[in-house]
Amino acid sequence: MRQTFDETTDPSFGAKHLPLVRARLLEQGLDGLLVPHEDEHQNEYLPEANDRLAWLTGFTGSAGAAVVMTDRAAVFADGRYTVQVRAQVDADQFEILDLVEGGVPAYLERAPKGAVIGYDARLHSPDALETLERAVAKAGAALRPVDVNPLDAAWAEARPAQPQAPIVPHEDRYSGESHSSKRERIGRAVAEVGADAAVLTAAPSIAWLFNVRGGDVIRSPLPMGQAILNADGTADLFVDPAKVTNELPGWLGDAVTLKPSEALEAALDALAGKTVLIDPVQSSAWYFDRLERAGARIVRAMDPCAVPRAAKNPVEIEGTRRAHIRDGAALTRFLHWVDTVAQDTLPSEREIVGVLEGFREATGALKDLSFDTIAGAGPNGALPHYKPVGDKIRRIEKGSLLLVDGGGQYLDGTTDVTRTVAIGEPTADQRRMFTLVLKGHIAMATIRFPAGTTGHQLDAIARQPMWMAGLDYDHGTGHGVGSYLGVHEGPQRIAKAVNTQPLLTGMILSNEPGYYREGHWGIRIETLQVVTAPEPIPSGERPMHGFEQLTFAPLDRKLIDVEMLTTAERAYVDAYHAEALAKVGPLLAEGMQADAAALAWLKAACAPL
Repeated sequence: MRQTFDETTDPSFGAKHLPLVRARLLEQGLDGLLVPHEDEHQNEYLPEANDRLAWLTGFTGSAGAAVVMTDRAAVFADGRYTVQVRAQVDADQFEILDLVEGGVPAYLERAPKGAVIGYDARLHSPDALETLERAVAKAGAALRPVDVNPLDAAWAEARPAQPQAPIVPHEDRYSGESHSSKRERIGRAVAEVGADAAVLTAAPSIAWLFNVRGGDVIRSPLPMGQAILNADGTADLFVDPAKVTNELPGWLGDAVTLKPSEALEAALDALAGKTVLIDPVQSSAWYFDRLERAGARIVRAMDPCAVPRAAKNPVEIEGTRRAHIRDGAALTRFLHWVDTVAQDTLPSEREIVGVLEGFREATGALKDLSFDTIAGAGPNGALPHYKPVGDKIRRIEKGSLLLVDGGGQYLDGTTDVTRTVAIGEPTADQRRMFTLVLKGHIAMATIRFPAGTTGHQLDAIARQPMWMAGLDYDHGTGHGVGSYLGVHEGPQRIAKAVNTQPLLTGMILSNEPGYYREGHWGIRIETLQVVTAPEPIPSGERPMHGFEQLTFAPLDRKLIDVEMLTTAERAYVDAYHAEALAKVGPLLAEGMQADAAALAWLKAACAPL
């Protein structure tokens, strides 16, 4: 099985590791240290060697931070991880605070006057540092960059080695555009802002631009490295030589020069006198400091690969459609198993994860999971980012709900889908809550919107049925998804938080409203959808974007209160189920995923309401 279920940290980490870090602080004359979750590449999911926050605190969530002072410490997590962080972190060692409400800046405003707080410039973007610098200034304290990260020095010999997964070509039949074409296109964009070159540090941009994939980041086929792209489309690519395969130089061609990671500093210094584009959100402050010392002129702008990578081309979209239908057949076989075998055997969350993974493996095309599968039985389903590990693993129970959120990495696309199913006969309350979530999901699936609309502007549409009932959920409604890349991809998203990126044709996003009753159960319905090109609406005046559904797997009919749906909403569910049957059914009829029992079940599950 690809997924493991063992705890990799425990609350004792704080008591063990805080004294080691504090000793290093004293050696460097520091009163504190900032410890972000992000690593040198601003990754969300980290190699074990870069998960500094987990080593320090025990907290393994994908978003968070810590501040270590000589006499106190705090760890910060957002609403998705409220329960998890309290279970994983020793509250005697760390004050546990909200990452969003006040967060690290509010904590730093209370720093002792005159305190000197260290930070590793490789781990913080300059934009984030500006906010933190203003906070410490209010306290009369100061931030100081460190040459040697005190936490790294404390971790020392116990720290795992950096990953060295091979870098392999990602063929044009999947990417839809050659890397030479991409480099020339992005090079022109660099020139248009008056820059001679762009420094690229985000692993997804490296993978996309050069049409390569790797395995340095868990659940994402990403190679860690950096690149300098010149305005003429030529480039230097900096990676660990141990990751360079025999086929890579030939794949990249003469216009791309492979260089060892150690050569990056000299290459940045060689940009003296040049105008260099670099992203102040994606790239760390260390790059800005180095370029400034070298005498380069800096253009602070979004990574020029970010939007082109997010707006998928027709080949990538068609590949994603295929991947989702294949994945939908695996998920349908799983849902059939849950509705039949599991209802009698009441398996554990671990068994549930294994069965779903097995059906995905049976596609013959699975490269990896797109993230560790969330299988939340009963109360565990109320934890939006729950992962079944250790003694938290539960068995499903009659009268409760099972929430399963998972996805696969395939060469032609990345999937992410959530289904909530009833175990036994659902209560009227469970059906009501599920149907409220479904109404929000349908509203987002069917919305039409003009060019220039952002996901922030759409977010309330999915929440409206919940809000009218006095309810809400503490996570975004939708995140971007890559094409055989990360399951979380920017710059697009659908969330309460302000986001200025318009939704563009070809962008893939999730649609995942939810409801979570702590201590009882959770509900989430998630499909992926792609932004369609603007089209005229009969009797309308402006063409409108919409969404095409990519994910096809039946909803649990037992949980739908049909009387709560409007005529249009009922028609949407029926049409969605008919399309799911038409697309997934043939894969269950013959081939590697043939399953006559699952096909018969799918036909019944997709019958009109």
